[in-house]
Amino acid sequence: MTTTTDSPSTGTAKMELDEVQHHARRILEAVATVIDGKAGAISTALTVLLAEGHLLIEDVPGVGKTQLARALAKAFGASVSRIQFTPDLLPSDITGVSIFDRQSNEFEFKPGPVFANIVIGDEINRASPKTQSALLESLEERQVTVDGFSHPLPDPFLVVATQNPVEMEGTYSLPEAQRDRFMARISLGYPDAESELRMLRQRETQSPLDRLEPLVSVADLRRMIATVRSVYVASVVERYAVDIVQATRVHPDLRLGASPRATLQLMRAAKSWAALNGRRFVIPDDVDALSGPVLGHRLILAGRSGAGAVSAAYDIVESVVAATPVPLDESSH
Repeated sequence: MTTTTDSPSTGTAKMELDEVQHHARRILEAVATVIDGKAGAISTALTVLLAEGHLLIEDVPGVGKTQLARALAKAFGASVSRIQFTPDLLPSDITGVSIFDRQSNEFEFKPGPVFANIVIGDEINRASPKTQSALLESLEERQVTVDGFSHPLPDPFLVVATQNPVEMEGTYSLPEAQRDRFMARISLGYPDAESELRMLRQRETQSPLDRLEPLVSVADLRRMIATVRSVYVASVVERYAVDIVQATRVHPDLRLGASPRATLQLMRAAKSWAALNGRRFVIPDDVDALSGPVLGHRLILAGRSGAGAVSAAYDIVESVVAATPVPLDESSH
């Protein structure tokens, strides 16, 4: 059943929660045919997209990072573009350029691949820092500025970026400011033996990605997002999220804790998680479930770097969540 109530924040009609769950279930099942055995990562990815966040997928080559990004994009009947980041990629290759038209005697803007509903940034940390920074404005402001003129990006606008671990050859570590603009970071890891065996059999003749059809239209995606925005958050749950983030800023093992932007994005992600679980309100468990993916990549450890630091940062988030008192009153309706 679909409601015709408009979202006060977007003017877009919302969906009933059971319809949101129905669409989400179909998407999760379809993407799982492409990326087998990674239901948790797929659920987190979908949660981030419906929360209007941007997703960073980090892992070693060959485990399905790009396949997951492409499967999510293909499941939505939206415009999709893919940018392969390389050392020689220029900022204008992403944003677009202004070209002088001799007939009109004016400059005409030619949009770059960032002008799509879903943008796949493949191996983002193989590009130079200057090119990486070209995404900064688009991630936060949902617009790009070329030659002094601002150009709005499509609505919705979602970026799914993949990157290889910083220890690998030819990579440039993303600066803290750019990592902070990604709502969440996930990792796929290697598949288990049974999942890898199924992958071999499924791809003998055709890739499951080629059989994946769009399941949700752009209009339905906007309505799903409007429903997520309308999820209620009680003041005690807001305080709980703030307490977790505040604790990262005073943790003795951290040089840099989570930012205020992280608090906002944690709350938005928790609202999306609640909606996908059929609730019109957020509970502390929703905050707990998303704290690792939302906060882990934003933390800077004191005196440590590399893959070990990434794992340690997630362990710290887990310990902070465990040590933060849970509100006694979890009701929100």
